[in-house]
Amino acid sequence: MNVIVHGGAGGEPDEPTPRQGVLDEAAATGSEQETVVDAVEAAVHVLESSPRFNAGVGGAVQSDGNIRTDAGIMTSDRDAGAACSMPGVEHAVSAARVVMEETPHVLVSGEHAVSLAADFGVETDIDLWTEKSRERWAEDDTPEGSPSQHLDLLREKFGGRTEESSGGDPRDHDTVGAVAYDGTDFAAATSTGGRWLALAGRVGDVPQIGSGFYAAPAGAASSTGAGEDIAKSTLTRRAVRHLESGYDAGEAADRAIEEFAELTGSEAGVIVLDRNGDTGSAFNTDAMQTSVSR
Repeated sequence: MNVIVHGGAGGEPDEPTPRQGVLDEAAATGSEQETVVDAVEAAVHVLESSPRFNAGVGGAVQSDGNIRTDAGIMTSDRDAGAACSMPGVEHAVSAARVVMEETPHVLVSGEHAVSLAADFGVETDIDLWTEKSRERWAEDDTPEGSPSQHLDLLREKFGGRTEESSGGDPRDHDTVGAVAYDGTDFAAATSTGGRWLALAGRVGDVPQIGSGFYAAPAGAASSTGAGEDIAKSTLTRRAVRHLESGYDAGEAADRAIEEFAELTGSEAGVIVLDRNGDTGSAFNTDAMQTSVSR
């Protein structure tokens, strides 16, 4: 089983060595699974449970003081599922798998997604706060009042493209993802806590097919970065399209990020796996940590 994982694209991490250790554990855990879906779910579980990333435990806090998680998963058979805006769900990727395997739908949101996940054995009502996130929330100039009053503060925070790609909490782009290939089938999965102090209920690129994740017979990809711009430019679909045009994983990743930067002026990263079992990654940020296991 070939597996590549990422821990987000953004600034240089404070503790890159232990963080890399978690990524290595995630890739190794994924490679031990029997199916590609099991592989990406297991790999992402490791990352969602680590407060070193912005997914699951330690996820970003939205403007109303709640942590909501999003995830998406897809196979090269075009099966797909996503779940978003879920309070208290550590393993959002498992909720997304429930949507893919147990419903006729592609995306379920909010409390309904939480109830659905719980019905199929996904643990809910988890405290996703960490000591660091509590401290950050207490120190921040957090908004009060109605959504329109929240927006007054958020426009200052997210109003320009520069702030959009590099401002806010340095872990804003610590979204996690995994791609797996067993010699026949591909799967891709991505999971996030979103962006620090984003408007309550905001959903970014991660649970959108072709943006945060994508899989096809030619290969699969997972992305991270400036979510609104990734969604508007369908970054992972763009990367896989380059595989379909005959480029290898490394070339597909490079071309996708180059095009993304030209189109948006924003920052992102992407990981890719192709039919040769080769992996590729590219980013236009200061850093993006990945790990590969075969």
